[in-house]
Amino acid sequence: MHHGRITSKGPSTPVHFYQQPPRLLIVHVTLPSWADICSNLCEALQNFFSLACSLMGPSRMSVFSLYMVQNQHECILPFVQVKGNFARLQTCISELRMLRMVQKEGCFRPQCSSLKLAVEDGLQQFKQYSRHVSTSAALTCTSLEITVLTSQPGKQVVKQLENGLKNTDLVRVRRLQVVEITNEVLEWIESASPVEEPSKDESSILGTDIDLQTIDNDIVSMEMFFKAWLHNSGTDQEHIHLLLPSVCFSSFSIAKENPMCLKCDLQERLLSPSLLPGTADSSVRLDDPKGDFSTIYQMASQSSASRYKLRVIKALKFSGVCESLMFGLPFILRPTSCWQLDWDELETNQQHFHALCHSLLKREWLLLAKGEPLNHGHWETVPASTFFVIMPSPTLTLLVKAVATRELMLPSPFPLLPEDPPGDSLTTVESMLDNLELEATYNPLQIWSHLYSHLSSTLTKPQGRLQSSRESRPQRKHPCKVNSECFLQANRIRATVAPLPMILAPGRAPKLPAAQKSSSEAFLLPSNEEEEEEYP
Repeated sequence: MHHGRITSKGPSTPVHFYQQPPRLLIVHVTLPSWADICSNLCEALQNFFSLACSLMGPSRMSVFSLYMVQNQHECILPFVQVKGNFARLQTCISELRMLRMVQKEGCFRPQCSSLKLAVEDGLQQFKQYSRHVSTSAALTCTSLEITVLTSQPGKQVVKQLENGLKNTDLVRVRRLQVVEITNEVLEWIESASPVEEPSKDESSILGTDIDLQTIDNDIVSMEMFFKAWLHNSGTDQEHIHLLLPSVCFSSFSIAKENPMCLKCDLQERLLSPSLLPGTADSSVRLDDPKGDFSTIYQMASQSSASRYKLRVIKALKFSGVCESLMFGLPFILRPTSCWQLDWDELETNQQHFHALCHSLLKREWLLLAKGEPLNHGHWETVPASTFFVIMPSPTLTLLVKAVATRELMLPSPFPLLPEDPPGDSLTTVESMLDNLELEATYNPLQIWSHLYSHLSSTLTKPQGRLQSSRESRPQRKHPCKVNSECFLQANRIRATVAPLPMILAPGRAPKLPAAQKSSSEAFLLPSNEEEEEEYP
C-alpha cells in the first residue's frame, strides 16, 4: 500500500504520494549464462516500465539509472525521472537486448574491480544529480537503493563487493542488494544448498547490510521482483491502528475508550485498472483525476501526525457475509515494521496480530470495523462513515474490503432456486460443464490480457519512431576486437558527472586524450548541442 497524501471531498490538502527511493540497477553480464537470461530480463523490464510509466496520478517511482558491467562498467542510462521517460527507458532496454548477439566467450574479459567501480560511479552520479535537482525540485528520498543483477553465485558477488567497497563512503546508500538469477541448467546444482544472507559480521565491514536474493530465470519471476518497487517499503511510520475492545472491561462503552491497539501496515493487493489508460475500467473512473482510490487508501494516507483508525465493532460468521456486499480494491494488513517503535513493542504487536489471525481462522469469524475520521473539526457536518470487513488467511496477514451500508443498497429480489430443474436442461448443461477444464485454484499469473503490449504501444505512439543510439551516434572501439555484428558498440547515453577511471586489462596502456581537464565540472551539464544529440 503506497503511503502518501490523497485529497478527498473534504478540506483541500496538498497532494503527496509516497515514492520509492531512487534506484540504481547494475546488470552484471557474464557468459555463458547471459544469452539465456538476456531476453527474459529485457522483456520483464519492458513490461514493468510500461506499467510504471502509465500509472495515473503522482509517480510511484522517483528516479532510475541503469549500469552494465562486462569488460568494464558502463552507464547506459544516467539518473532520470521514470514517469514521462518511457522512450529513453525503452532505448536502453533495446541496447541490453542487443548484447544477446554476443556468443563468443572471448568477447568478455571481466575485471574484478568493474562491479565495485560501477557502484562507486553510480553513487557519485546520484550525489551530483541530487545537488543539481535541489535547485528546482527536492527529492523525496536522498538515499539510494542499489540492486546488482547477476548470474554468478550470489555469495561470491557479495564477497567481491564487501572487499572492494571497504573504503567507500556508503552513507547515501539506503540498501545494497545482490540478486542472483538462476537458470535451468544451474538450478539443480544450487537446490541442495539454499542461499543464505551474509552474516552480520561479514556485512559490518561496509557499515551497511548486503541483501542476497535468488530469483528464477523466467519473465514472471523477474516481473514480480521489479513490481515490488511499486510497493510502499517505507518504515518511518505505521499506516493503520486496528482497535479492538479491551478484555479488561465488560462494558463496551468503557472498552471503546481503552481499546487494544494493533499497529499495522497497509499494502495493495493489486493495481487498480482505472489507473491505467485504455483499460476496460478506465472509462468508469471516478471524478477524482488521480483515479479510483479506495476510501481506506485515502484516509490512511492523509496525515503523518495521526494514524487512520479501524475500530472493530462486532464479529461475523464466514457464511454470514454475501460477496455482493463488498466493493472496491482489497488491501492487505500486516503487523507494522516501523523502525521508530522499540523492539519489545514490535514483538508484542506481532504476537497479538498472530493470535488474532489464528483465532479468527479457528472460529471462522470475520470482523466488522468502522473507519474513524482523522479530524472532526474540518467538517461542517459529521462525515459519512465507511465500514470494512476484515478477513483472516493462513498467512500472517488480514484482508480488508469495504462493505456496503443501508444508504448504498438497491432493491434486488433474489428468487429461490427450484430444487429440481428440467431433466433435459440438466443433462445438456452438465454435459457442457464436463467438457470444461477444471482447476483447483485460480492463478492470475497464468492469465494475461495483453495489457503490456497495449501500454507500450500507447506510450510510444506520440513519440513516433525512436531513433536508436546505434544509428544516431558514432561507434567506438571496444577493448575486445570483435566484429561489430558480434557486440553492441553504440555510444551509450553519457553520464552527467565525470566517470571513475577505468581499469584496463594487463598489458594495455591507457589512451589519454590530448587535453584532459582535471575538474569534473565540465561533465555536470551537457551543452545544448550534446543534449540534442543524445536525447533526440
